[in-house]
Formats: sequence, structure tokens, C-alpha cells
Amino acid sequence: MALTTQKPILICGAGLASLLLAQSLRRASIPFLIFERDSSISFRAQGYRLRLSSEGLDAIESALGSAQFQRFWDMCGKTGGGGFGTINAITGEKMSGSGPSNNAGQTKTSGRGPPQESLASRGGKIVGIARGDMRRLFMEGCEPFVRWSHRVAGYEVSTSGVRAVFEDGSRSVEGDMLVGGEGVSSRVAKQLSNGKLKVYDTGARGIHGQAPTTAFKGLGEGVWRLADETKPNGKVFVMTNVRPGDMDDPDVQFGWTLAAQPGVVGAPNDDYTIVGKPAAEIAKALTRDWHPRVRTLFDEMVESEAAFWKITCSTPSGVPDWQNEPRVTVIGDAVHSMTPAGGMGANTAVRDSALLGKLLAGSGGYKEGVTGAYEKEMRVYASEAVRASYGMATSQFGVAISEDSPTV
Repeated sequence: MALTTQKPILICGAGLASLLLAQSLRRASIPFLIFERDSSISFRAQGYRLRLSSEGLDAIESALGSAQFQRFWDMCGKTGGGGFGTINAITGEKMSGSGPSNNAGQTKTSGRGPPQESLASRGGKIVGIARGDMRRLFMEGCEPFVRWSHRVAGYEVSTSGVRAVFEDGSRSVEGDMLVGGEGVSSRVAKQLSNGKLKVYDTGARGIHGQAPTTAFKGLGEGVWRLADETKPNGKVFVMTNVRPGDMDDPDVQFGWTLAAQPGVVGAPNDDYTIVGKPAAEIAKALTRDWHPRVRTLFDEMVESEAAFWKITCSTPSGVPDWQNEPRVTVIGDAVHSMTPAGGMGANTAVRDSALLGKLLAGSGGYKEGVTGAYEKEMRVYASEAVRASYGMATSQFGVAISEDSPTV
């Protein structure tokens, strides 16, 4: 990044949306600084694999540029098929009426069972990448501009710029603009929206994990939903993507996401951010009576990569309006948290990064009106995504939230 007297764009959080925005700014030679609460990129297990939609891939390509996107594309796994296959986790048998579909670009909501999602994105393939790999690639070139162990508590706007305020009471250098991308617990989002941006605890719980690809050989290629409806308090199911070519290599890992309906499982000491062996033990206990065909995913899991989490959702009606602040805005989970249903969260977050990055690049950096233009367009596609994700989650996860539901 060239030397400049221009004040930086301050970015809170070093997750996927924040780092992709930083890549877009780097390409446009717009200075930036990133403040991240963790002490390093390897501080926490990254856990799970993300499925990328056409819109998500287009956004990533727009932000990275053709050369870096090609590297990203080469890292992605490509799986055939257009829909989920569902396996009874207790019997190991494929459930009738499940399997690949050809409904590209559609979400089937009629008929029996949960909505059938269209999974294919480019070239008729289902495209996915491990979150950790994605984050490391987005970090490349941004390392000198990341300030680790900085927990953002809010911001201060002046006539000349904006500063991040940290939890210890210290302040950042003055920037031209500040972007809150620090996730569902974003203090920036709460301050900017005056409390209008809310993230609800759905009551559902999840565990992300990984295992050597050889543990998945009993499934075969495809995108699979493993369903257990025998638990007394509700359903448990797992989603995973098994791509060809790697199943004989024990040095390669596939990821899975386990989800349980509200009331099925809690966490020790109500700690919903536990990682490693304690989270792995919960997953193993939940799947102890599953068929050997699918239980290998948990018996052979890499315990250090397990992560337990609350399943949250923003206001289902969509992203609310708030009084625009020209120098401050929010991206990703900070503005539109979604359930895993539909795999829309990360894809919507990278759209934020690409859109805001494009607007900033087009104006040569901060300019009054940029945040207003971004928020106007973001509210449309993000509200649609939140409503769709919540709609699928009501059937898949058995969740129901209202204005009276607990927030996080």
C-alpha cells in the first residue's frame, strides 16, 4: 500500500467480511487499519466449511480481482449434484425422496418436508471452502495493517473524522470512516443503530467439526443431511459436503455442522463459545447411537477443531432503518446475523464487502454519501436473505423468535 496522507478506513473485526473489504481497499490503494479482539489468526478454531452461492462468488471475484480470485477458486472444492441427500442417522439408510435435484436457482418450498435448497453455483457444481482457508487467503497482504488484541467498545465521531474506542478506554488514530464488522456482538452496530439492530438467540445450538476425509467414505460424493429424530426433546441433524478426489487421502479434512433444535442440548456452565475437546465430547455424546456409516465422522473427528455455538438470527422482518452516520456503517453478521439454514450468511456478508469496497474505490476513499448508498442497497438483498434463512430455519431447526425473544 503506497504512502499517503489520507486517513485510513478503520475496520472493526478481522473476520471474512472485514478482510475481504480490506482486500478491496488494498487494490484501490485506500489506507486501512483492522482492529481484532483475538491475539492471532490461529487463536480460535475456524471449524466449518462454507458453501458459496453464485452471488457470493461474484462478490469475492469483484473484491479480489481476477488474479487473486483464481487462487481462491483453485482452493475451493467442487462437488456434483444439485440438492441434499438425506440419511437416517440411526439406520444409516438413505431416506426416500431425497437426493440431488436440478432446481438450480430456486428454493422449493411446496410439498412435504423442509424446503429444498438449490446448491449449485458455477458450472453446475456445488462450491465450498473451509472457513479457515478462506480467512487466511483474505488475510494475505493485510497482515501489517491488523492490530491484534484490540476489542472495540464503540466509536467517537468528530468534525474531522472518527476514532475507535477500545474496551480499555484507549482510542485509535483518527480515520476517515469506521466499519463495524465484528460479528453478532458488535458494539458498533448497537451504537450506530441506537439499539435497533438486534440479534436473537433462537434456542437452537450447533457444533462445527472436521474429520479426515477417509471418515466420509461411507457417504460418497454429495451434499448430505444426516437426520436423527429419536431424541426426546427434538431433532438433531448434520450437514456435510463430500467432494470427490480426496476421500483416500487421510491428510485432507472435510468439515461438518451439527445442529440441534431448541432444548436438545446445552453447554457446560452455559458457555456457548467453547472449543476443542469439550465441544467434541458433546458432539460424540449426541451421536453415540448413530449408525457406523455416519458415526465415523465423530469417532475420528479432529477434536481441536470442534466449536460449539449459539444459533442466532437478526430481526426476521429484515434490516431496520436507522439514522445514517456518514462516517460509520456495518457489514456482515454485525448487521444481518442468519441461521445456517440456506447457507446465506457468509454469501451475504461478502456481498457487503464487495459493494462497500466498490463504492469507496469509486470515490477514492471516504466521501459523504457512501455509507447511505451502501446501506440503501444492502438493506434490500440482506433483508431478503434474513427472511429466507429464518423461514427455512422454522422448519429445519424448529425455531420461532419474536421481539420478546432473548437477544445476545
